[in-house]
Amino acid sequence: MSTQPGRSTGPAINVRGAVDLGAVAARVKAAGSGQAPGATGGPASLSGAAARPAAQSGGPSGGGDVVSAPVGPYVLQVTDANFVTDAVELSKSVPVLLDFWATWCQPCKQLSPVLEKLTTELRGRVVLGTVDVDANPQLAQAFQVQSIPSVFALVKGQPVPLFEGAQPETQIKAVVAELLRVAEANGVTGAVAPLNADPSADVEGADGAEPYEEPLPPLHQEAYDAIERDDLEGAVTAYQKALRENPGDDLARIGLAQVNLLLRTRDADLAEARAAAADAPADVDAQILVADLDLLGGHVKDAFTRLIDTVRITAGDDRDRVRQHLVELFDVVGPEEPLVPKARLALANALF
Repeated sequence: MSTQPGRSTGPAINVRGAVDLGAVAARVKAAGSGQAPGATGGPASLSGAAARPAAQSGGPSGGGDVVSAPVGPYVLQVTDANFVTDAVELSKSVPVLLDFWATWCQPCKQLSPVLEKLTTELRGRVVLGTVDVDANPQLAQAFQVQSIPSVFALVKGQPVPLFEGAQPETQIKAVVAELLRVAEANGVTGAVAPLNADPSADVEGADGAEPYEEPLPPLHQEAYDAIERDDLEGAVTAYQKALRENPGDDLARIGLAQVNLLLRTRDADLAEARAAAADAPADVDAQILVADLDLLGGHVKDAFTRLIDTVRITAGDDRDRVRQHLVELFDVVGPEEPLVPKARLALANALF
């Protein structure tokens, strides 16, 4: 299957609903010392009705089934002590789901296995961090957890509230899919090796199921399907529609840039293009075409260098066209490409 345009990393975006990590860390530290930031008394604990909503039956002495901590190849037991060193650090590579639970919580018994299953299927693209609120009251207080189960995420060290209560698996999958898209847009696209031994996790999920792939938004899927049948014009139309509906859709913008690259080079002859560019160094169209062909062939440095050199010998509208095209190629390859920062600096020097 061909690579999906628009799946490459886009510029960082703000995570909606995120809370300030510094404030969370400060609350954790203050809770450990018995002093809440800006307060004179100790932090409020997760107890009574807040800790045990009416929907949760059973308790330490209530006769309900005891919930065990989830286990799996991509499960991390998160504590007050290792939150920053383990969970926050991991979230710089992959999203970390934080599942706040307790042994007496019945809805937790329904939710935690679903989260474990989904993280196993994703094979290291997401890690599940479990937080026992009874054993780690500082974290529960820092995240202002009012009822359990409560699920947050960490993306690049930034906490993001997701949902409360035991949700259907289909809804959780949709939430995780959106989380992965947000993580990707923020440059978090890695995967980790299994944290715990589970040989079955190397090839497939623990239940033998194929790893699930998060669904694309409808217009992105329409564009992808068009690319699969070599209908590049149809893909352009779909991405343009997605951008009209949401001008801030970075993945659609990147996808459109990638498809336009394919369109521009579809009927080009590399030898002829190189000869024309060599004969006319100041011909903007000729230089752009060869740069596009170089990029498509994996010669990223050559493409960037050619356009930067063209910026140096052009002026006015021609120069601006080359600059804009080079910036678009930065989007095509993504900010994770190590040549992009160097090329941006070289472009700035060429302009000024």
